[in-house]
Amino acid sequence: MGNLLWRRMTNAVMFSMTLMCALGVVGVLFFIFGYLFWNGGRYVNWDFFTRLPAPVGESGGGMANAIIGSAKLLLLATLVGAPIGFLGGIYLAEFGGKTFPFFVRYVTDLLNGVPSIVIGIFAYAVVVLRVRHFSAWAGGFALGIMMIPIALRSTEEFLRQVPTSLREGALALGATRWQMILTVVVPAAMRGILSGMMLDIARVAGETAPLLFTSFGNRFWSEGFDKPTASLPVMIFTYAIGPYDDWHRQAWAAGFVLLAMVFMFNITSRLLISWRRTR
Repeated sequence: MGNLLWRRMTNAVMFSMTLMCALGVVGVLFFIFGYLFWNGGRYVNWDFFTRLPAPVGESGGGMANAIIGSAKLLLLATLVGAPIGFLGGIYLAEFGGKTFPFFVRYVTDLLNGVPSIVIGIFAYAVVVLRVRHFSAWAGGFALGIMMIPIALRSTEEFLRQVPTSLREGALALGATRWQMILTVVVPAAMRGILSGMMLDIARVAGETAPLLFTSFGNRFWSEGFDKPTASLPVMIFTYAIGPYDDWHRQAWAAGFVLLAMVFMFNITSRLLISWRRTR
């Protein structure tokens, strides 16, 4: 009887502790989102999405150029990082042996742990110094390098979850190995791969340090991809350390919009994963 009471007490205490920790994590998240909403949400209006930044010292304006610039940088980063990670994940899941795949996974994990500012310095030396000017290409290259590790490992994991029976059935019907991969395995894991890519985009969307060395910033529209380009993270940094109260309000608003964008990417990816599991 005493042992049963002790087990129940231990279970209740551990359950309470884990519940409190879970609520603490959720509470911190909602506190950050609520704090940003309180300080910046009320300043998000139509002008914020459609107008350029106001001249220095004047109030008002918006960050339309930074929103478009962030979209351009994420597009370039996806074009750089997603194909490399996708094809690398296919190799590790379908063709890898033991020694070399272990080395690739180890290097990928190391690359995932490299500080973003180091990636920015590398992109600055490889791209910016060679062409002698900042550009969206350089920023997309830096963010694309940061996307490779997550894209590769998520692609590998989702491909490994495809049942072996599907592979064996395709090979039994006469398909070659590449035909089996492209027509059976990849389509079966596609929604999971896409969700991993969206989480990858959300991970690099808020990076600031690499962009300070590559795309730098611009208070006007940037035509094409070969000029300095504004982005929301850099604009938040610039406005947050500025001397004007209106800049601080704009920084809070941009932070709220950026966090909302990251939330949107995460929620969409989770819905894709849950829908795939339901199917």
